[in-house]
Parts: sequence; structure tokens; C-alpha cells
Amino acid sequence: MPSASKVSWAQLRVGVMALVALAILFVLVILLTGNKSLFSKEITVYTFLEDSAAITEGSAVRLNGILVGKISKVGLSGENSPKRIIQLDLAIDQDKIPAIPEDSQALIGAENLLGTKYINIKKGKSGTIIKAGGELKSLESKEFQDLVNAAYPSLENVQKIVERIDNLVGMVEQGKGSIGKLLTDDALYQRLVGTVAEVQGIAANIGSGNGTIGKLLYDEALYEDFRATIKRTDAVIADLQAGKGSAGKLLKDPALYDDTRATIAELKKTIAGINKGEGTAGKLFKDEELYRNVNRLVARLDSVVERLQSGQGTMGQLMVNPQLYESLNGTMKEMNSFMKDFRANPKKFLAIQLKLF
Repeated sequence: MPSASKVSWAQLRVGVMALVALAILFVLVILLTGNKSLFSKEITVYTFLEDSAAITEGSAVRLNGILVGKISKVGLSGENSPKRIIQLDLAIDQDKIPAIPEDSQALIGAENLLGTKYINIKKGKSGTIIKAGGELKSLESKEFQDLVNAAYPSLENVQKIVERIDNLVGMVEQGKGSIGKLLTDDALYQRLVGTVAEVQGIAANIGSGNGTIGKLLYDEALYEDFRATIKRTDAVIADLQAGKGSAGKLLKDPALYDDTRATIAELKKTIAGINKGEGTAGKLFKDEELYRNVNRLVARLDSVVERLQSGQGTMGQLMVNPQLYESLNGTMKEMNSFMKDFRANPKKFLAIQLKLF
């Protein structure tokens, strides 16, 4: 039988191992749940909210998404300000405090669609860090349900659009409307098939060189004629650039250019002289006496024309008196008849009779 001392030592070792195992289990539970930091000192800062949004103690505190601590307490602040009803105690790891400026802002965020909430600190730009017991300003954040409620009218509109699209698809399937007839009308389908066949036939004729378009594409003689036309055009352009021919000289001959400039200068001088009243043309434009004479002549002509139209004078009678016109016309006819007879038998009118007394 083992001695009493050996039994006691064995029991002691078992008890020590059990205590160590319990301590390890406790540490693992603490680390897994995140309720307490074992290796770093925590500093508490505060923030105030209008609504807790169902956030709980032990929820994570993050700095721009990086874990820096946890929420140690959630409760009522006892203040009446609408923005400071809920007080959150934020336990921040001491080594993370230097990264949090005092003008940083806290807001509630959701880690997933199930609604797990946390406090996210938006880092500020101040050079002074937050102190223990300090306060972080909070930002208002809308709940997921609020966002859903805000988006509900848009969802209704989308649903109405989907219903309209479904109705349109139903009409098309029933063969209603232009698109529905295009999809379901057999006669229209047959016409489309016939049109496609005709287009294929036209394409085949073009490919075989038949027709005007086919000849344009495949006739070698036409191609050569086209090339010859292009060559002649190119030769004409080359002659123009070389100064050959009348058109080429117009483009290249300096003397002709100088003559043209001189002619234009003379025309300018002539126009200037006319504007000044020089020469015959200038007097026609500028001489007041000549203008009055022409005006008087026009007035006289107008008077003469008016008298003619009213039947005054011989010419007026000729224009308006039909009897005088008929008399003159008859006289002219008799004269024509006399001239014909005279040319036909001039002796008849030129005979000389001698009589002796």
C-alpha cells in the first residue's frame, strides 16, 4: 500500500493541475468573448447618443474599422438634452489612445446584416489626443429599418415598373401590338423570309457581276476606264501645277497675275472716278443737270405714250381707231396687188402714145 505522504502529494499535484486547467480555460473564455483585456490597461472615455439602437455592453469599439476596445457600459445619462440621452462608456486599450485625436467622432455601425452593432470612431485631425474621462462627439446614424422605410417608395416604384414590364411581355406573347405581331404573325414572318430571300438573290447577282452594281464591282473594262479617268484627272492637275495651258497660266504665270492686279487697280480707279463724277459714266451718275434732262425726256415720252393710248394724233388713231387701221390695211393690199401687176407686166403701165394734131 502506498504511504500517506505519497497519496497526499499525488492529490496535491492533481489539484494544482486542475487549478491550472481552470485558469487556462478562464483565460480562453475571456479572450474568446472579448469581455476583458488581460495584458493591457484600459482607459475609459465617454460618448452620448440619442438612441442606443440596441447596442449592448461588450460590443466592439473600432477606430476607422480597427479594433481598439469595447463598450463597458450602456445606460441612461440622466440629462434632458435630446442628443445626450444614452451614455456609453468606451474602454479603450491604453496603447491605442495616442491614435485617437480629441476631435474624433463616434457613431454606431453594423458589422453584418443580422444587426450586430459596434461603435466606430472616425479619426479626427487634431494634434491633441483624447484624455482619460474625455468625451467623444457622436454622429447620428440611421438604423437599417429607417433606411428600409426611406427606400420603400423607391421599391414601390420599382415594383410598378416590373408589373408594367410583365404586362408588356404578356401582350407580346399574346401577339398584341407591333412587336407582338412581329413575333407571332405567320404571314409577316413569311414576308420577312421572302424579303431576306430577295436580298440574298440580289447579293448573289452582285457577287456574280450581274446588274449595274455587279458590273461596277467586277467589270475589268469599267475598272480600267475608271483608272484611265483618274490618270487623266491626275495629268490635268499636274499640268495645272506645272503652269501649262490657260488654267495653268492663270495659276502659275506671274505676268498674268501682275496684269490681273493692274486691271483690278484700273477698275478701282475707274469706279472711284465714276463715284467722283468724272467722265461720261461719272456724269451720268453725278451730273444733276443731266439727271434733270433725262427726267424731262422721260416725262415727255410718258406724255407721248399717254397721247398715243388716248388716240390723239395719227399714230394714236392708228393704235385705237380700227377703221383707220382697216383703211390702211386695204390700201396696203391694193399697193401690193399693184406692185405684183407692175412686176408682171410693166409695159402695161409704161406705154407711150404719140398723137399728131
